[in-house]
Amino acid sequence: MKSFNGHRSWNAWNVYAWLNNEEWSYELMRWCIKNSRDRKEAARMVIDRLPSGSTPDGAKFNLRCVMDAMRGIDE
Repeated sequence: MKSFNGHRSWNAWNVYAWLNNEEWSYELMRWCIKNSRDRKEAARMVIDRLPSGSTPDGAKFNLRCVMDAMRGIDE
């Protein structure tokens, strides 16, 4: 399996970088984690609330990448 900067792919790395480096999206992830039953539901909530389906670099906000980006975030 290839990796990119410690992530499973360029897409996963890019989604992680965008979601964790902007205060509004980090706080959105925290809010969704707090207000959901599990991380999968939280990731769906995040995706539904994002302004577009991809990062400005073109990385797709898919369920797996968003769940990866939420790893380590506490409520």
